[in-house]
Amino acid sequence: MATDNKDTIYIDIDDEITTIIEKVRSSTEKIVALVLPKRATVLQSIVNMKLLKRSADNAKKSLVLITSEVGLLPLAGTVGLYVARNLQSKPEIPAVDAIDDEPETLAEPDDGGIDFDPANVADKSVGDLAVSSSVPLVGKAAAKVDPIETLELDDDEAPLAVADKPAKTPKAAKPKKDKKLAVPDFDSFRKKLMLGVPILLLVIILLYVAATVLPKAEITVLTDTSSVNSNLAVTIDTGIKAADLAKGTLPAQLQKVDKSGSQQVATTGKKNNGTAASGKVTMSLSDCSVSSVTVPAGSGVTANGLTFITQADAVLQSVQVGHTCENSQFPNYSTATVAVTAQAPGAQYNIAATTFKVPSYPAVTASSSSSMSGGTDNVVQVVAQSDIDNATQKITATNSDSVKQQLEQQLKQAGQFPLDVTFVAGTPNTTASAKAGDQVSTVSVSQTTTYTMFGVKESDLKALVDNDIKDKIDPSKQSILDEGLSKAAFKVNSTTATGAQLAISTVATAGPDLHADKLKAQLAGMKSGEIKDTLKSDPGVSDVQVHLSPFWVTSVPKKASKVTITFQKAN
Repeated sequence: MATDNKDTIYIDIDDEITTIIEKVRSSTEKIVALVLPKRATVLQSIVNMKLLKRSADNAKKSLVLITSEVGLLPLAGTVGLYVARNLQSKPEIPAVDAIDDEPETLAEPDDGGIDFDPANVADKSVGDLAVSSSVPLVGKAAAKVDPIETLELDDDEAPLAVADKPAKTPKAAKPKKDKKLAVPDFDSFRKKLMLGVPILLLVIILLYVAATVLPKAEITVLTDTSSVNSNLAVTIDTGIKAADLAKGTLPAQLQKVDKSGSQQVATTGKKNNGTAASGKVTMSLSDCSVSSVTVPAGSGVTANGLTFITQADAVLQSVQVGHTCENSQFPNYSTATVAVTAQAPGAQYNIAATTFKVPSYPAVTASSSSSMSGGTDNVVQVVAQSDIDNATQKITATNSDSVKQQLEQQLKQAGQFPLDVTFVAGTPNTTASAKAGDQVSTVSVSQTTTYTMFGVKESDLKALVDNDIKDKIDPSKQSILDEGLSKAAFKVNSTTATGAQLAISTVATAGPDLHADKLKAQLAGMKSGEIKDTLKSDPGVSDVQVHLSPFWVTSVPKKASKVTITFQKAN
C-alpha cells in the first residue's frame, strides 16, 4: 500500500474564494482534496472556478473537488478540475457534454454524505470521514458521465485514496478553453505601452538626427587657380557705421560675457596661538664712550636667535671719575632692569639665563639673571596669502578657454566673424571667504571677470581683401574664389575700449568665376554624379571630388551650413 501524501481540506459554506485559494496555496502536499459542503455557492461561478484552477496550477498542485453536487460538475469539467464523489473514489474530470442542461437532484444517503462541519470533524481522520461507497448519480446524469478523464499520478506519488483498481477508461478529449471568458491582462498591456512610447520617441529622434543633423557634404573643386598674397592694416571700431575700404576701417561689434567662478582650497598657513614667554633683562653701559643712553620700550634684544621686546624705557648714564670710567661702581646710574616679552608665542622662547645683544645700541650690553618662562605652543591652521592666490589662478585657468569659445559662438550667431586675437580678460573682482591669518581649514575664493572679444562682418573682411588684390588678377578670366580668411593670420598692434588696430595676412585663391555661396544653393539636393557633371561643364574646372557623409546620405543637404566647398589648384 502506497503512503498517502495528499492533503484534505474541509471547506466551510461561508468561505470566500480568496480563503479557499489561500488554503490551497498553504498546503505542503502536491495533491489537495477540497471537501465541499452541500450547496457550495462560492464555486457555482465559472470565474471563481477558473481562479481556483489557475491558483492550483501556479502552485503546482493537483486539485480534487470532493462533492456530489451535480451543478458543479459542468463548471469543473469546463476548467479541467478533477472531481470525486468521496475520499475513496477515483478522481475524474467530468465531460462537459455529458451534463444535462437541467441537473437532477442527487439522492442523498441516509447515513452520511459530505456535508461536513469542520468544527465537528477536526479530530477525525480522513478514513473516518470518508463515505464507504460513492454517491451515485440519478436520472439522466447517471447515463451521461461515463466518458470522463481520470487523474494519472506520477510514480513517486501516492494515489488520493486506496481502492480497487477499476477498469481503464478511455480518456476524453480535453475541453477547449472558452476564449470569450478570457480576462484581458491589463498589466501586460500597460508595460508594453510604457516601453513602446519611449522607443517610438527614440526612433523619431534618431530619424530626425539622421536626416537633418548628421548629413554633410564636402566638395573639392580642382581648378586652374592661382594664389594671391594680401597684407592689410585694418582698423576696427564699434563707433564706425560703415566700412571704408580705401582707409581700411571696418565697423566692429564688441561681445562681452561676465563669468563667475569659485574654487575651494585647503589652507596651508600655520599660526601659534600659545602664550609668549616673559622675563627680565638688565641693561648696562659697557664703557663711558657715551655719556647717557635711553633704550625705549619696544626695543628688541636677542639671544640664541630669539627676539624679546622691552616693555619699559631703560635710561643709562656713564659715571666717570677723573679720567676713569666707574660705571661698574655706580650701577644705579649705568644699569637698568626692564621686563621683556617674547616676540611670538611658543615654548622655544623658554630659555635659561643668558646674555643678550641690543642691536640698535652697540654700547649697551644686556643679560638675564633668571630664565624666560611661560611660553606655550598652540599651533592652528590659518589662511596664507598664497592659498588665496592659488585658488584665484585656478579660476582664471578654468574659465579662459570655455569663455573664449562662448564668445566666438555668440559672435557667429550674431553674423560676425570672431577675431579671437582680440580676446581679453578684464580685471577680476575677487572675494574670499576668509582673509590671510584667519583660522580656518579651507578657504573659498569667488571671482567675477568680464571677458571681451571683437567681431566684424565676414562680408566686410572679404570685400577688404578683394579690394586689395583686384589689381593682381585678370578680371576677364578670373574671379576671387576664396579670400583665405579661414587660414588668415591676425595680429593686434594696439587696442582701445572700443576697437583695435590689426594686421592681416592672407593668401587668396583666384580662378574660374565660381562663387561658393551660389554653388551651395545651386547644388542642394543633387547627387554625386549630377554635381560632377554640373561643375565640369565650366572650362576652368578640371576635376570635382564629392564626399557625402554619413554613409546613408546620397544627396547634398539643402542647408548651406552643412556644405563645404573648397577650391584647389589642379596639379
